[in-house]
Amino acid sequence: MAKIKKQPRPKAVTPKGFRDYFGEEVTQRSEMLRAIAGVYHHYGFEALESAAVETVEALGKFLPDVERPNAGVFAWQEVDEHDPDSNKGDWMALRYDLTAPLARVYAQHRNDLPSPYRRYAMGPVWRNEKPGPGRYRQFYQCDADTVGTASMAADAEICMMLSDTLETVGIPRGDYLVRVNNRKVMNGVLEVMGLGDDPLARDNVLRTIDKFDKVGEAGVRELLTKGRLDASGAYIDGVGLSADQAEPVIAFLTSKADTAARTFENLRTAVGASKVGAEGIGELEQIADLMAAGGYGSDRIEIDPSIVRGLGYYTGPVYEAELTFEIFDDKGRKRQFGSVAGGGRYDDLVKRFTGQEVPATGMSIGVDRLLAALREKGRLSATPTGPVVVTVMDKARMADYQTMVAELRNAGIRSEVYLGNPKNFGNQLKYADKRNSPIAVIEGGDEKENGVIQIKDLILGAKIAESATLEEWKERPSQFEVPRGELVAKVREILESQG
Repeated sequence: MAKIKKQPRPKAVTPKGFRDYFGEEVTQRSEMLRAIAGVYHHYGFEALESAAVETVEALGKFLPDVERPNAGVFAWQEVDEHDPDSNKGDWMALRYDLTAPLARVYAQHRNDLPSPYRRYAMGPVWRNEKPGPGRYRQFYQCDADTVGTASMAADAEICMMLSDTLETVGIPRGDYLVRVNNRKVMNGVLEVMGLGDDPLARDNVLRTIDKFDKVGEAGVRELLTKGRLDASGAYIDGVGLSADQAEPVIAFLTSKADTAARTFENLRTAVGASKVGAEGIGELEQIADLMAAGGYGSDRIEIDPSIVRGLGYYTGPVYEAELTFEIFDDKGRKRQFGSVAGGGRYDDLVKRFTGQEVPATGMSIGVDRLLAALREKGRLSATPTGPVVVTVMDKARMADYQTMVAELRNAGIRSEVYLGNPKNFGNQLKYADKRNSPIAVIEGGDEKENGVIQIKDLILGAKIAESATLEEWKERPSQFEVPRGELVAKVREILESQG
C-alpha cells in the first residue's frame, strides 16, 4: 500500500504588498474616518457604499491583453454559464479607486439621484503594482465628489471642505496648504507652443512638467529641449523642443507671485491669445473670489500653477493638499511631509457610459498618509487605552464577575471578564498589561465575604514601579479597597484621574 503523502502546511506569511492592521491602527483609522465623515456630512454630502468589485469594462482604465490581462488591477475572468469551456466570460476586477465606481453608479442610477449629486465614500482599494517601502497594494481612500454641476462653486467648496477636514483631524493651520491650478491653463500653454493637435508631444510635455517638483526650472527646461544628466550620471533624452517652444511652459510653472492678482497677470502672459487658457484663468479667479468670500485666505488655500500632478486626467481645476512641516527621513535628513490629498474636475468620466458630458469634481484623501502625519506631529495616542479587566479568582463565581462587567458596560465603561485560565493570577495581570488596560478589578473569597472589592490602577502602578523601593511597592498605593456597591464610581474616578 502506497504511503499517503502529507499535505505541506501553509506558510503563515502576509502576501507580498499587503499588511495586517492590529487594534491600535484600526481604532485610529476608524476614529479618523468618523471625523472626516462628520465634516463631509456637515457640508451636505451623502454616504455611498458601492461594491468592491467592478467589471473591467466599467473601470475603463485597464483592458485585457494577451501578455498580461488587466495589468495594474487584480482581475479574473468569470465562467460563462452557458459555455463553460469558452473564453467569453466577463472580466471582473477589484476597484483601483473610488471615482470609477462613482461614474458607474451615477450613470446607472442618474434618474433616481438628485442633481447635482453630492456623495462621499470611504474604503479600501487595490492596485496590482510593484510594492515598495510604505507602498502597499491595498490601502484606504476617503473621497468626496459633486456630480452634475459645472459651477466653480463646487470646486471651491471641495477645497474649503478639504481645509476644514485637515484642521478637524488635527493638522493645525500653518502646517498645511491647499494649492489650486487648472488644466485648461496648461492646455492654453500647449496651444501657444503649437502642440494643440499633437497628442504624443502633449503627453511628453505633461510628463516632463510633472517632474518640476523634483528637477526644478532648469531641469524641466533641459528635459523639454536637449535632455539632461540625472543624479546617477545617466543621460535622459529630452522632448526635443526648441528653447522658444519651451519658454511658455517655464513661464507657466514660475508664474506664482506674492498676490493672486499678480499670479493671474503672469498666467495671462504665459497663455497669450489662447481662449481655453483664458477660460482656465477665469475659472481660477472665480475660485479665488469664492474662497475670499468664505473667509479662506492664502494661509489655507492658494492659487499655485506649479501644481501639475494629475493634469493628464483632469479637465479643469486641480487641487492638492500638502503638509508643510518638516520631518526626518530614514537617513536623518530634513524634508517636508508632502501631499496627503488631491483632486480636481473630471468632466469626461461619466460620458463613457452615457455619451453625454456630465461635469464632476472631487477629492481623495490618503488616509494612511494622513495618519502617518498625525503620528509625526504627536497627535495620535501611541498606546490607546484598553478595557477594564475584571479578574477571575474563583471559576465557580463567574456569574458574579459577569454582573460586575455588565454594571461597568451599562455605565459606558469599556470592560471585559478575563476568560483565560484563572489559576495563575499573575498571568491575568500580564494579560491586562498586553491589552493596555487602565484598571484591574479583583474580588476573591475574602473580598466577597466582606462585601468589598480591590481596584488596581495599572497606569499608576506602572509609574510607581519604575522608581519605587520594595517597601513602597508593597504598600500598594495604586490599589484601592472599596465597598462592592462603589465599583462603577471608583472605576470612573480612576479613569478620570488618568486623563
